Amino acid sequence: MSVIRNVHERTVRASAAAVGALLDRLSSDDDPVFPVPAWSPMRFDRPLGVGATGGHGPVRYSVTAYEPGRRVRFDFTAPDNGFHELTVEPLTDERCRVRHVLEAELRGVKRLRWDAVIRPVHDVMVEELFDNIERLTTGPVADPVRWSPRVRLLNRLGWDRPVAVGFPAGARLVRTAVDWFDEADYRDAYAMELPPGMPLDPVAWEGVLRGIPITDRAEREIVLGQDAGHLDFRASLLVDAEARRVTLSSVVRVHPKARGRLYWAVVSRVHPFMARMMLRRTHRRLALAAPSAAEREVRARAAATG
Repeated sequence: MSVIRNVHERTVRASAAAVGALLDRLSSDDDPVFPVPAWSPMRFDRPLGVGATGGHGPVRYSVTAYEPGRRVRFDFTAPDNGFHELTVEPLTDERCRVRHVLEAELRGVKRLRWDAVIRPVHDVMVEELFDNIERLTTGPVADPVRWSPRVRLLNRLGWDRPVAVGFPAGARLVRTAVDWFDEADYRDAYAMELPPGMPLDPVAWEGVLRGIPITDRAEREIVLGQDAGHLDFRASLLVDAEARRVTLSSVVRVHPKARGRLYWAVVSRVHPFMARMMLRRTHRRLALAAPSAAEREVRARAAATG
């Protein structure tokens, strides 16, 4: 068994109080520093404080120490062991050092996975968190972290996948968009979480079905579709800000002729895969194009001051 220790630190030309106030907002709905939505958000079962449990993505941990404005420690959930910790250390009245330390006992496959997969992503995420702190306290970052080709690949491979859900009750527009909805031959729905920063205008999600025309739209939903010689289909894209998810729903009516039945017998086998792939691809594209946590905070401050 071996212990890995990973340390990142940065000197920031701002007071420890200013930086600490930003760290106190970790995991909140308006978290200004955790690098979301390019990476999975930090979420806990309660506000930041000792005893809060959660994590980000597949990494699970709980808060075991918290000194507001100065330090927060997260211990990994069993069977993993170790911790990661963020601290703010004042240097002068207008300078401080922010540090992130990770320690864990790893062996065998876990050690190989850390070296090949986890460490490159971890290093980028921590530096992006530091970039957000610096941007909010001192202005533009002179040398922001950049993604290597390996990090881009790992981000793509690790991106969340849509999950099958029931046809959403909120997809009211598609239910009334066609008079054959109740007699449809096929229905399905796939959903993904909407982290902070993702677009809430359903038109922004039109690219899920690139080239398919919009037939109807409402505040939270758009309907796309076509009528063809062998089948008719409609797809609903519903953006639910309260539930924090986007849902792609499909409705198909197959024409009774043998050609239509044969066509759908083939297409129905690949449709679920294609629907999930297109939703996931668009979700990632929009997330990577979205403003960073720091940029959202800057805009919120500007809006608050008029």
